[in-house]
Amino acid sequence: MHVFLANNREELARRCRIKVGCRPGRSATERQLQDGIPLFLEQLIHTLEIEQSNRPQDSRRISGPAGGGAALSDIGAASALHGKALLGLGLSVDQVVHDYGDLCQAITDLAMERDAPFRVDEFRTLNRCLDNAISDAVTEFSYQRDILLADASADESNKRMGFFAYELRDHLGTAALAFTAAKAGSLSLSGATGAILERSLLNLERLISSSLDDVRVARAATQILRAFSLSHFIDEIAAAAALSAGMHGCTLCAPRVDNELALTGNRALLIAAVANLLQNAFRFTQPGSEVRLTAYAAGNLILIDVADHCGGLAKGVAETMFQPFCRHASDRTGLGLGLGLTIARQSVLANGGDLGVRDVPGTGCIFTISLPRNKMPT
Repeated sequence: MHVFLANNREELARRCRIKVGCRPGRSATERQLQDGIPLFLEQLIHTLEIEQSNRPQDSRRISGPAGGGAALSDIGAASALHGKALLGLGLSVDQVVHDYGDLCQAITDLAMERDAPFRVDEFRTLNRCLDNAISDAVTEFSYQRDILLADASADESNKRMGFFAYELRDHLGTAALAFTAAKAGSLSLSGATGAILERSLLNLERLISSSLDDVRVARAATQILRAFSLSHFIDEIAAAAALSAGMHGCTLCAPRVDNELALTGNRALLIAAVANLLQNAFRFTQPGSEVRLTAYAAGNLILIDVADHCGGLAKGVAETMFQPFCRHASDRTGLGLGLGLTIARQSVLANGGDLGVRDVPGTGCIFTISLPRNKMPT
């Protein structure tokens, strides 16, 4: 299939541009029509080529895993940008899905016209790439849309505060005038001037009470924490952990993180949690192998992965490895010993996140921290 796609990439891109450009309500820009589909095709071709090599699992770094699990991949990153761009055009989520459906239909139509036979595993790879691309594009589209709605809500809140300030100033001004008139004329507060002053003070009390009620509701609904850069957070951890990796005879790989991503929480606790996971990985990964630290966005979450090459987990270990002082005689990796993983999970939970592990049989395991996503303050 990769040979067929490489030989026909221009024709496939042309057919997709025609389908996209003719779809009702799809006002695509020229740059999107020229760049979006060709980039996905290049990544798909590269994935298929790697799967024909002696290291087929490496293709997951380009196209992501099967089954819809969140993972950092080239296709996922490009699709997320595509979803964000489509939101900027004012499109709906179904139009995002149709963009990738157009490519699938174009490949199928052209293959039938050219009578090109494909293997079943190649169709599975195509479906996996399309599924992951659609998932990441829709996820980022939805997240960015929620951000716009939140910004609109903030603007509305600012307007209400403006109206509140103006109304507060009016009642205060009226009260001040009434007090000045009463003082200058030695007027009784039981008369008309006193009634104006009393009414203004009551209105001020009403406004302030209403404002305090709004503050209490907002405080109960959410706790505002200061956001910090995910990129700087990972850089700091990787710099400190690189020396420890060398001492254990392995290497640490930490790909670049999007500078616009941020998270909130207790920074010191989160650093300690990730450091614990890295030390665990360094200790039990095979000599000469690589420990990989990746951080990326998946919808409204920030995911931090620590992947090792320990050889995989014994049956039943994943369910109990976060329990304190838990040992497993059948677990040759030594994972789950002591309090390190328990403390790491408690630190993550205290910051509103979660920590889990998934086994990669015959290779190792991947610990994943999930935390609420934020945006960098402007």
